[in-house]
Amino acid sequence: MMPGVRKQFTVSDKEHDFRLDVFVSLKTPSISRSQVKRMVEEGDATVNHIPVSKAGLRLKGGDIVEITARPSQPSQITPQNISLNIIHEDHDILVINKAAGMVIHPAPGHYDGTLVNAILHHCDDLSGIGGVIRPGIVHRLDKDTSGVLLVAKNDKTHLHLARQFKEHEVKKIYQALILGEPREDKGSISSPVGRHPEDRKKMSTKSRRGRDALTHWQVIKRYGDVSLLRVEIMTGRTHQIRVHLASEGYPVVGDRLYGGRGRFKSIRDTSLRACFTRLTAHALHAWRIGFVHPRNGQRMEFEAPLPSDMIALIRYLESHC
Repeated sequence: MMPGVRKQFTVSDKEHDFRLDVFVSLKTPSISRSQVKRMVEEGDATVNHIPVSKAGLRLKGGDIVEITARPSQPSQITPQNISLNIIHEDHDILVINKAAGMVIHPAPGHYDGTLVNAILHHCDDLSGIGGVIRPGIVHRLDKDTSGVLLVAKNDKTHLHLARQFKEHEVKKIYQALILGEPREDKGSISSPVGRHPEDRKKMSTKSRRGRDALTHWQVIKRYGDVSLLRVEIMTGRTHQIRVHLASEGYPVVGDRLYGGRGRFKSIRDTSLRACFTRLTAHALHAWRIGFVHPRNGQRMEFEAPLPSDMIALIRYLESHC
């Protein structure tokens, strides 16, 4: 739905008792239900030519619904000339190799220097995603997780990719160095993940309100005290991989939050422990992503090479373990 366009719909008998936001989102697939809700709350909708502000308003057969898309507003986030490691770019998407330490969105404590600041400077053809000119972040990586990240450059692409993520059609594969040696060569972890019941900075499989989460893992190489895993996640919960692996007794190397640093002293190889201290972040990397391109329908896959500190640690393990 283009900014400034006003659309009118008549509620059929079959659509009687539909919520206003549900009805409009079905009639305008280019905008999401959450976007419709915002538009209604901002006074951009009428029912029978009377302004309404309640997205959950129940409609009646014969009602006339009108909604107007406001012109997109400039983002309040400041564009910054920050270097991006771009793997692929076209009119619809950006595929970026995010460095460890980079935050995705501005937030308390990180008001600038984020990925969004950098993308706003890099792109001059962003559409008004959600009514504001900004990049569409359809999935996220933790601050200290490096690797491949997918960004939508327009509304249609954002909605298409968001649907693929929701339907678990996007392949997300990571590589991780963990402390310990799993007994099996591969396995799955299916434990709900939610806010830690005591420490609000952490997530946990013991949360009172955990959401379903599924992680598949496979051992790539065993090095005794350390193992290299290939990890595929079927859901996208906050800290999912780190929480799931730690819950099984195999924390990610260098993970300060979930125990990946607390077991260093048990490793007798002092040179290996020194390699650990040279890691700039935890040893978890988003290695590959696969999805269907929203414009041409082709299946695409992109990889981001491992960061140099993980490569250096693996080389040491290869030659000494």
